Amino acid sequence: MANQTTKLSDLINPQVMADMISAKIASKIVVAPFAKIDTTLQGVPGNTVTVPQYAYIGDAADIAEGVAAETVKLTASTTTVTVKKAMKAVELTDEAVLSGYGNPVGETNTQLAKSIASKVDSDAMTALQGAQLTYDGSAAAIKYSGIVDAIDLFEEEINSEKVIFVHPKQVTQLRKDSDFISADKYKAGVILSGEIGMIANCRVVPSKKVPVVKVGETGSQVDCYACPIVKLNNDAETEDDAAALTIYLKRDTNVETDRVSLSRKTDISVDKHYAVALSNTSKVVLAKFKK
Repeated sequence: MANQTTKLSDLINPQVMADMISAKIASKIVVAPFAKIDTTLQGVPGNTVTVPQYAYIGDAADIAEGVAAETVKLTASTTTVTVKKAMKAVELTDEAVLSGYGNPVGETNTQLAKSIASKVDSDAMTALQGAQLTYDGSAAAIKYSGIVDAIDLFEEEINSEKVIFVHPKQVTQLRKDSDFISADKYKAGVILSGEIGMIANCRVVPSKKVPVVKVGETGSQVDCYACPIVKLNNDAETEDDAAALTIYLKRDTNVETDRVSLSRKTDISVDKHYAVALSNTSKVVLAKFKK
């Protein structure tokens, strides 16, 4: 059998790495798994999206026989979002790749995936912070009664499944709440990445992306965690299928390599072209609880 040589191209293959990184990104995203993925911008000119928010036309009215029904105007507000590029790069020397010390190529895949996933999560959380429905719970730390009051802003007739994103520093407070149900006690199991339990019919997902904001008048402001509560299902009352959050993909995860032959190094870069928008404001409540 002839001698076989391991070539650098065997270890650093952009196509293989792109598939691996894409798979890793999906498993590392915490805030945005419930978001709708919209690919209408792929392969077409343009990098802006206009997101409509339609107002309800109102209940039907009683109409007497032979009388024409009045028409109503369908109204909508719009938000425009622009596609942007998220990118990260790593430089590997041949010595690092071929030394056999650890797994630098595999670690590069993991780190690049984590980097892109974290950026998508950050943008998703930023979009959720623009919710129109807000609850001021600055008087106390997070607890069952405060979450219930926040949920009531949805004015639901039919209870729907929801997720609440909390800061990891709020987790201890929740675990000590008698109404908290730990995920290991579920019968049906978890459905969201990072889910640790449920409270007030909300699946609880910790994320360091949950920001601290100031609440109150100047001079007496309180530091609060701004926790988004998001409805996960279609609205059973209105049959509204618009997701709370939408990720508009212009180009999905792309991996490229650039060989610097004289210094025997390879630059590996990954990018993703996308925009994140709050596409249904009626499905998000921003609850602010005392830090």
